[in-house]
Amino acid sequence: MPRGDGRLNHDLLPGEKGPQDACGVFGVWAPGEEVAKLTYFGLYALQHRGQESAGIAVSNGSQILVFKDMGLVSQVFDETSLGSLQGHIAVGHARYSTTGASVWENAQPTFRATANGSIALGHNGNLVNTAELAEMVAALPRENGRANQVAATNDTDLVTALLAGQTDDDGKPLTVEQAAAKVLPGVKGAFCLVFMDEHTLYAARDPQGIRPLVLGRLERGWVVASETAALDICGATFVREIEPGEMIAIDENGLRTSRFAEAKPRGCVFEYVYLARPDTEIAGRNVYLSRVEMGRKLAAEAPVDADLVIPTPESGTPAAVGYAEASGIPYGTGLVKNSYVGRTFIQPSQTIRQLGIRLKLNPLKEVIKGKRLVVVDDSIVRGNTQRALVRMLREAGAAEVHVRISSPPVKWPCFFGIDFATRAELIANGMTVDEIGKSLGADSLAYISLDGMVEATTIAKPNLCRACFDGEYPMELPDPELLGKQLLETELAGGSDAADALRRP
Repeated sequence: MPRGDGRLNHDLLPGEKGPQDACGVFGVWAPGEEVAKLTYFGLYALQHRGQESAGIAVSNGSQILVFKDMGLVSQVFDETSLGSLQGHIAVGHARYSTTGASVWENAQPTFRATANGSIALGHNGNLVNTAELAEMVAALPRENGRANQVAATNDTDLVTALLAGQTDDDGKPLTVEQAAAKVLPGVKGAFCLVFMDEHTLYAARDPQGIRPLVLGRLERGWVVASETAALDICGATFVREIEPGEMIAIDENGLRTSRFAEAKPRGCVFEYVYLARPDTEIAGRNVYLSRVEMGRKLAAEAPVDADLVIPTPESGTPAAVGYAEASGIPYGTGLVKNSYVGRTFIQPSQTIRQLGIRLKLNPLKEVIKGKRLVVVDDSIVRGNTQRALVRMLREAGAAEVHVRISSPPVKWPCFFGIDFATRAELIANGMTVDEIGKSLGADSLAYISLDGMVEATTIAKPNLCRACFDGEYPMELPDPELLGKQLLETELAGGSDAADALRRP
């Protein structure tokens, strides 16, 4: 039986696919602690970064046990499953698929046996040389005369296979740490890796530092996580960010660090706009404060006479606060969000489907009736959600609806961990702002400028990846046919040389 992807908003609005998050990773080395439960709560704090599957791997010093399944963290784990994961090292993962389908085989952490033990690995981000990595896996020394088998169809399993299968010039197997130093310089794209063998916890971040990765200290150990909010929930003290191009290793001898590539910082600006939790800090800047400042700058750049500023909950709330502060227009709650909507495996009936966004958001008619509204949201991708929202507000009696967006028009696809629609599907590709506003049915539409958004982060513009807004990618990309979420499924179906080598005995 096929399983639902859990995206209720997709079921209700089939034409809408907003900016889907990157994954969340978490790792802990803490003898004497319940590392599985620490990882569970760390992943719980990172649930917004991936809702398709969740998994935890734990080592007790002699073996690694992996438990993973489709669903939310709270659906995958319970006291019994966590109680079975005993040890002092753990890595965890909450997945949104950016390469490979949303199926159990692609859930993480991935696992591989090595010549010296085994390895479990979780990955946040998306690689751009996946086809090249598949060729490298195919070229690995054969195991008992058989080619390396890659059951999953994601870039993460390829990296795991490469780390597990490295040898020196004499054919002697390398340790995981030695293999990482050899493999990571050849991995291209966005990656925050948290992985382990039986004795050591590792973490590595791509040279551009596109996705966030932080290091924290426990009283009896260490934690690495995608966001500082995950450190807070498990009682860890923030130490620093893992540097771009850096790998750290933590074992009974303490923490050691090495560099596999020169740092060329290009952190994702969309983390500040939407992806990260508002209570997270990235590169020393609080995300909530950045979003409020985006709202202030938006008010200065795109003023309008109105009676009330309301957010699209909850992603538009900080920017709406900033817009109201800077404009002097009162801030209010005009839309109520159902806090329990976000995931279901039950397909809605046609009647419920026709209600569209109302199962997720409902207007407060008494608040908005007769009012000129400023509706603040973080981004527009296809525009279907905003179109339904504008119509709903008008039906509830709004006199005017002015839409304000705290990021510039999204015109380019992301290849580094955000699953935007294809460029042909992006509403801002080929339409002017006025045309988009008319398409939405709004009285007016305005976006923040690129410079205004960047200034709100306080990060220097050259140090941010802004590709989805301006098309300037932080690295050279391969040919279009070598990119895409279903790349490995396509190669396997088409019988490419790499796929044939991977499957052939």
